[in-house]
Amino acid sequence: MEQAVIAALLLVGLVIGAGVGASYARAKRGWKDYQTVRTSVPGARRNAWAAIRGVAVKLAVIALLLVGAAAYAASGTGQERAGPAPTGTPTPSHRPGR
Repeated sequence: MEQAVIAALLLVGLVIGAGVGASYARAKRGWKDYQTVRTSVPGARRNAWAAIRGVAVKLAVIALLLVGAAAYAASGTGQERAGPAPTGTPTPSHRPGR
């Protein structure tokens, strides 16, 4: 009977130990991942701001080009266009013989 109790306690101890060990390994891995991400955040933040700055500069250049094109189109060339040129042949107002 004593051996059965010892075997049962050993089995319960192994199950509990395996659970605690797995939890410890998971917590240790999580802490390591947290430390890795924490050290990489400043670089990622710099990269994100650089990308945002690049997009903002491109949008500003495009906006300036659009405003310039609209202003140029609105101002015209400064010369009045001539109407249709007159034709060289006169058009008779009435037909003779009728």
